[in-house]
Amino acid sequence: MRLAATILGDLRQVLAAEVRAGERAAMTAIRAETEQVKAELRRQVTSSFGGNARGIAHAWRSQVFPRMGQSLRPAGLVWTKVPNVIDAFARGALIRAKGGRKFLAIPTGFNAARGRRGRGEKGLRVTPAQMVASGQGFLRPFRSGRGFVWCLPLRQGEQTGRRRRTRLIAGGLAEIGTGNRKGREAWARGMLERGMVPMFLLLPQVTLARRLDVKGAAERGLRRLPGRFVAAWGRTHASDESGRWAAP
Repeated sequence: MRLAATILGDLRQVLAAEVRAGERAAMTAIRAETEQVKAELRRQVTSSFGGNARGIAHAWRSQVFPRMGQSLRPAGLVWTKVPNVIDAFARGALIRAKGGRKFLAIPTGFNAARGRRGRGEKGLRVTPAQMVASGQGFLRPFRSGRGFVWCLPLRQGEQTGRRRRTRLIAGGLAEIGTGNRKGREAWARGMLERGMVPMFLLLPQVTLARRLDVKGAAERGLRRLPGRFVAAWGRTHASDESGRWAAP
């Protein structure tokens, strides 16, 4: 029994078309999976730290290589512009004071002018050096005995605006952030009755819990990649066949 086989068409053209289809499929798969991994890492940050961490979430960036053209061996890179922060929460970390110091000085939510950060002079925190130089800072111990609250005396500033809202000034150094707090006047009076505002938490060390799974996100992306490639190649062939049959 003899079998005969005949190649129809130009074999080199057929193989070249297959290579081009593979390149398109590989680039499509890598591009889609790189975006999904980046999106997952951004969601991890916002779900773990809330909306205030949008800047850290958006620090995740991505790039697909080659940047131009097609390739059978593309690569996707996902990285962050704040690697130290991400690494600390991906591994969990114990942070201690350096240089022989006994305490870490952690600013509280009150320690920003008008409750805003990063907006020129109105967003600058009071520094530990300013606390010391003012001669007004005083300590209140934690009940646990592990640290202290570093406070400034609080006084009422002038009332401003049409609603004559009370401004709260900490030690003459900074206005206490209230933002658009509901019941602002009642809150301000309560702060004045206490006569002080916590500006820093002084702690000997801080343990950061592991809250991000960067390695897991990368591994899940690698497991999904072969399926993406096969699906993309199938769509490429379907598109080619459609175009071939539609041709006159």
